[in-house]
Amino acid sequence: MAAVVESAAHGARALPMVQASAGRAVAWHAGRRIGVDEFLADVATVAATLPFAREAINLCEDRYAFLVAFCAVISRGQTNLLPPSRAAQAIEEALKANSGSYALSDLELTPAPGRWLRLPPLGRGGGGGAVPQIAGNHIAAIGFTSGSTGQPKPNPKTWTAFNASNARNADALALTLGLSAGETAHVVATVPPQHMYGIELSILLPLLGPFAVHGGRPLFPADVAAALAEVPEPRVLVTTPVHLRALLRDPAPLPKLGAITSATAPLPQELAAEAEARYGAPVLEMFGSTETCVIAQRRTAQDADWHLYPDIRLRPQPDGTLVDAPYFSEAVTLQDVVELLPGQRFRLCGRHADLVEIAGKRASLADLTRRLLALPGVLDAAVVQLDEPDGMDVRRIAALVVAPERSEAELLHGLRAAIDPAFLPRPLRKVAALPRNETGKLPRAALLKALKG
Repeated sequence: MAAVVESAAHGARALPMVQASAGRAVAWHAGRRIGVDEFLADVATVAATLPFAREAINLCEDRYAFLVAFCAVISRGQTNLLPPSRAAQAIEEALKANSGSYALSDLELTPAPGRWLRLPPLGRGGGGGAVPQIAGNHIAAIGFTSGSTGQPKPNPKTWTAFNASNARNADALALTLGLSAGETAHVVATVPPQHMYGIELSILLPLLGPFAVHGGRPLFPADVAAALAEVPEPRVLVTTPVHLRALLRDPAPLPKLGAITSATAPLPQELAAEAEARYGAPVLEMFGSTETCVIAQRRTAQDADWHLYPDIRLRPQPDGTLVDAPYFSEAVTLQDVVELLPGQRFRLCGRHADLVEIAGKRASLADLTRRLLALPGVLDAAVVQLDEPDGMDVRRIAALVVAPERSEAELLHGLRAAIDPAFLPRPLRKVAALPRNETGKLPRAALLKALKG
């Protein structure tokens, strides 16, 4: 693909900020097609307003505004900070923890952070001049883990690493779509651009490959359909299992899709198959993490095995898996337990932190959740192991369930036929909705708080 792949050894080499093919579309903003020249003009306008600083917290809601701000920040030699939450308190904490940083947004912020800047109007036409060159070893962004297994941790991403990982995403999608030379695919995403999956599939793709992104972040089925209708074919829907399930519950049709991608949570095979049958488009599930970015994919409706991207190597360890890539400065450790297969494939066996042992018996929290979800009337569920041991020094299993028409007693009765009694959730608490964040993930702290009522 057109994206440049650089090894870690050549990480200082400057790489272009955007693929500047003549006439190429980068985005769709306010119902208008935005070409490379107009995009570069917007980036230059915003970059000229930025203060001298090391880091900026990008809070833009409109995806095109986020894209412009992201590039303006790196063109000034600064770093985009992507906190795990955009709550006012989290932003203030991030500003205090990163001395001299500031926030920027396309909207008025209430309450406003201590140091913030509002973007000037975008999409007003004009030419942008030369494409900025970004040092390969420049830290373009610092992403944070979601907190689903503990405290969020920072993960710096160099421009070289972003280019390299994006080239693989672009290749996988171009192959799935059957893109011809000079053809552009159009992305509509339901995930926020601040999330690493959102960065990769809706910000980096239009910068460094033959893709253009819709500026919105539609959430409801009607909004997704409207956004897709505003861009031409071929269309790519970048979404999550939670959003995909909501789309399938709605009877309204969607405009023709070329492909669907899913990440942030495991995608059930039956859900992927239903989506492919309904929308007539392949569903690619992306495997990765904030630490690694996407490193593998599979067509979940047809294949249980994951296909590693080229030059990615996995090394199973007793407590997880080491991941090697040419653009990593060192191997990255994941908690996932894998079984290596021939042909750059692997099978996911669960997460090290996901495995629990009670009374000499072992189980997987993911499998227990899957069995709970399979009960009639269950719309959503999560199983977690508690931190504090009971009177017998056992860390018990607990569950949150969304099942409006079932009682807790009925659900426990159904589970007794499906799992070992040692792993019956105590407590099993019915709730109106799980405390999912905007990407559908379930931060552990929020789960434990909801269990306490």
